[in-house]
Amino acid sequence: MCLVTSSATLRSAARCWINMTSPYFMQSRSIISRSGSTPAASLRSKLTRRQGDVNAAPPVEVKVEEEEVKLEESFTVPSSTVDGNKLLQPQPQREASLQSPPRSRRRQVKLEYEKEDAASRTKGEEWEPVDWKKQLDFIRDMRSGRSAPVDNMGAEKCYDTDAPAQVRRFQVLVSLMLSSQTKDQVTAAAMQKLRAHGCTVENILSTDDKKLGELIYPVGFWRSKVKYLKLTSAVLQEEFGGEIPNNVEGLVRLPGVGPKMAHLAMDIAWNQVSGIGVDTHVHRISNRLGWLRKPTKNPEDTRRALEDWLPRELWSEINWLLVGFGQQVCLPVSPLCSVCLNQYSCPSAHKDSPAKRPKTGSPRSPSPRIKN
Repeated sequence: MCLVTSSATLRSAARCWINMTSPYFMQSRSIISRSGSTPAASLRSKLTRRQGDVNAAPPVEVKVEEEEVKLEESFTVPSSTVDGNKLLQPQPQREASLQSPPRSRRRQVKLEYEKEDAASRTKGEEWEPVDWKKQLDFIRDMRSGRSAPVDNMGAEKCYDTDAPAQVRRFQVLVSLMLSSQTKDQVTAAAMQKLRAHGCTVENILSTDDKKLGELIYPVGFWRSKVKYLKLTSAVLQEEFGGEIPNNVEGLVRLPGVGPKMAHLAMDIAWNQVSGIGVDTHVHRISNRLGWLRKPTKNPEDTRRALEDWLPRELWSEINWLLVGFGQQVCLPVSPLCSVCLNQYSCPSAHKDSPAKRPKTGSPRSPSPRIKN
């Protein structure tokens, strides 16, 4: 891991971060085995020589018989030019299969194909939740007052509208980075202090860590976010001329930026819908309403499950709707099911709080149409 010890090493640390292995960018020119690094071409020739042994093995009954999967294809190494510093670590089961008898090796390849084929068939099946359109309309009604914290202090409200476009986009990204594990009120206060100080790439780089920490405190994990802000600013200055990337792939390479932030940055900063921004509210409510084919355990799985069926024209709106709905009604603990218009169709209604209602005059009362 790269540690920033001084401003002189900041750019070097930023380059080191970019070159780190990522789920989005794992490629290699060679394959590592217990005996060392083996060139892809050498490994492929060895596999080709052993193909005769595989074909000579007794046939194994499999579920899918109409299509064969060649052994070489399951171990194909990408031929595109990649960074030589990145090495693709081999999967243990593949290394073991090279040392096992031909019968076991052939069965393993075929079963892997069966799993992939089954997954593709499942994804191709059309599915949508029951009554989701009616539920969505009810949520729109409950959000019509636009009185949730996200409506007044979300990322769309945290940048300087009078700043140049490039600076505005950078401030959107900064506010999203600060918002992780942080309430909107705290994020908005931190952004107000940063803007007064000068929230630009150049100012972030010239501000010492102690001062930057004082400006963003008490956002969640503020010490780590000081480091991420410095590293990200260095990358933006060196590789993008101070601009933020205009695609998800470039955004998620930045230190401290995940898929949710990347999709929201594309929507807010670039006015492009690249995917659904799923935070803890969207993740929780989607599972409670039964909007997923099966329950999910993390926001990224929820994003993929929602994008499988939700019409693309709703991807931008759904984050804003569900975040505010989660802040006011569908709370993490003791949701206000008794005032929710979806209480008769939601499969999770009244399981946690059968009779809980907001106090009279509470800002959590989602809409004038909902009576206490």
